Amino acid sequence: MQTNLADPIRHTPEGQTADEIIRRCVHCGICNAVCPTYRLSGNEADGPRGRIYQIKQLLENEAPAAGNLHRYLDHCLTCRACESVCPAKVEYGKLAEIGRDEAERRIKRPLWQKLQRGILRRLITAPQLFTPLYRIGQHSRPLLPDALKNRILPLREAGFMPDNEHPRQILMLEGCVQPVLSPNINRAAARILDRLGIQTHHSHFAGCCGAVNLHNGAKADGLDDMRRNIEAWIPWLPDGIEAVVTTASGCGVTVKDYGYHLRNDPEYAERAARISALSKDIVEILSNESHRLHAMMHKRPSEKIAYHPPCTQQYGQKLSGSVENLFARLGIPLYLPANSGQCCGAAGTYALLQPQTAGRLKTEKLTALNELQPDIILSANIGCIAHLGGGRTPVRHWIEYLDELLA
Repeated sequence: MQTNLADPIRHTPEGQTADEIIRRCVHCGICNAVCPTYRLSGNEADGPRGRIYQIKQLLENEAPAAGNLHRYLDHCLTCRACESVCPAKVEYGKLAEIGRDEAERRIKRPLWQKLQRGILRRLITAPQLFTPLYRIGQHSRPLLPDALKNRILPLREAGFMPDNEHPRQILMLEGCVQPVLSPNINRAAARILDRLGIQTHHSHFAGCCGAVNLHNGAKADGLDDMRRNIEAWIPWLPDGIEAVVTTASGCGVTVKDYGYHLRNDPEYAERAARISALSKDIVEILSNESHRLHAMMHKRPSEKIAYHPPCTQQYGQKLSGSVENLFARLGIPLYLPANSGQCCGAAGTYALLQPQTAGRLKTEKLTALNELQPDIILSANIGCIAHLGGGRTPVRHWIEYLDELLA
């Protein structure tokens, strides 16, 4: 696709990246076939091809449908399924971030939207605010209407945190909401790593990975989140840390992109690239230890297990099939729904900001999962787990389930 970006952005790093990505697009439309929002609406502007064209117009300083651009970019889940089928290898996710940032800067939002997004991202990224409010919701859960009750996970106990010392060591990102919503996930991962002779460390100075701010019109705050985490982790690296591990696939895809996001920051570029190179999803660590895990298995599951692979795992981190393959090597079958390649509608804060579309996608996903008649549903991202939970079938993180089999 030919481009003629406007002078103010043409020679910026973002402009050069956008220009390269847009030029790759041949406008074939194959991406629309896998786009959740295009499938639901049938609107060309609500699919990847249409959004690419709208971003192109904006960067060329033309006048795309003004406020409508926010609407269509907000409506995008950034699931990146489109990237998986694109013959030209268009990096839509990167272009969408550039387009959102430019639209946020140039196109005025309604005040209520700005307030909604500002309050949401500040609440989620501040544990001192989010934790007590969510705890109140959990204790009040039986009294809440179903629509609100289903958004709040039941209060869950966290298991013990091992404190054994081992030569092999990793850093683990706690995350912003996961320790509140499901505090046992990271501890279950630490217990499994401990059995494998790997010690888990946490830096109390690390916080949100940056995704919440980055995807909600606050790029500068998102980059500051990344810099804070880099400052928190870098001092640990000389002690022999072999990986920076995430158990939430949504956080993992962001940390793996630190090098990209801070590539033009002279103070942080090198360190950000170093952190990205060390970043691993927990499944990447355990996949290399599958033979040892198999020997440690004390229990064999009697349940039928369905697995929902998050988009951030399949398309963001490009780890499609990783959890399924690990469980297969352990002799545990996982059953995938017919629509396993489709987004469930969680997408970070999307389920809160776009509840109608998120609700339709959730219904489709749960219908397909329940057709398998599973006893339990497993996933790899706290957002998906919270979004799909609340129904008749329990939804949990696969690492917790594996920990119980090894206990």
